[in-house]
Amino acid sequence: MPEPLLPHLLAGATMLALNAYVVLGGADFGAGVWDLLATGPRKEAQRDTIAHGIGPIWEANHVWIILVVVLLFTCFPAVYATLSVALHIPLVLMLIGIVLRGSAFTFRAYDSTDSPVQRWWGRIFSITSTVTPFVLGLSVGALVSGALEVPATATFAERFVAPWLTPFALALGAFTLAIFAFLAAVYLTIEAETQALQEDFRRRALAAAAAVAVCAIATLLAGRETVSQLTDALFTRRLALPLQLVTAVAALTAIAALWTRRYHLARAAAVLQVSGIVWGWALVQYPWMVPGVHSITSAAAPEVTLRLVSYGLVGGTLVLVPSLWFLFRLFKGDHRSAFERVDTAEYRSSTDTESGDPR
Repeated sequence: MPEPLLPHLLAGATMLALNAYVVLGGADFGAGVWDLLATGPRKEAQRDTIAHGIGPIWEANHVWIILVVVLLFTCFPAVYATLSVALHIPLVLMLIGIVLRGSAFTFRAYDSTDSPVQRWWGRIFSITSTVTPFVLGLSVGALVSGALEVPATATFAERFVAPWLTPFALALGAFTLAIFAFLAAVYLTIEAETQALQEDFRRRALAAAAAVAVCAIATLLAGRETVSQLTDALFTRRLALPLQLVTAVAALTAIAALWTRRYHLARAAAVLQVSGIVWGWALVQYPWMVPGVHSITSAAAPEVTLRLVSYGLVGGTLVLVPSLWFLFRLFKGDHRSAFERVDTAEYRSSTDTESGDPR
């Protein structure tokens, strides 16, 4: 008897939402990494570029992770229960990081310019932006490695700590952080207002691309030691090799575009590369949602629930997608640069006048 289609469609919708969160919200976290690592004579200008780049859209990007949580809770409650119990420590750390990061970014934006308090908020923003993606990677590493399948007689440490502190999970945490930093640096090459700032973020994007490659190799090697069936699936499953090929070509294209300063092409290639990584994870894990514990079919809610959620998802998409398109068009469209430069120039001019700077 064939498996029902609806659970698989909703699992796919969950992955689409997660993919959107990685390429949009993930870049916001990565921007915090570069805020922490801002250096040189233009470090304040780099931080200004980061703030102006993520300021209009960072809250909207969280809609995708909210959608992931809602779909898991309603459509796959057994998966939601397993993850929220087995990974409650890293997930709570993630939530704390998300809340602190958002609060710090807001308080820094509205605090007095160059005050010590503002600098502390900036430090909290950048540190939590760095720690949170790493913890997210730890959680994903515990999930995909099948480490959540532990006997009921296991100790607290064996059940709730050991699964996300394996070499594979640690490597995947670093890999996730590198991916987010790479996306952010690529996006910021377009956000930069001057050629000098573009060069700063271009160099950071190339360095992050190298870090992504190193972390990918480390993750693969760690996976071959502990989850060989998972890493083998990256090359043996149907569609795996085409997906790996597309991801590799996208990565090389992104690097080449950065090298030749074709930043819009680099952004498109980076999004395709990271999306290929996300769907590669989905492919090797399919049809399991929690390997060894819950498959898509076994964890699915009753059909009537799935059907009602699918109706709501379609209706919500008709509202959400045009709204987000308008938001990004308004703040990230081709027309925005001239207006932002005028606003920035006026703001700096007024600040310099108030401070007595003759410039």
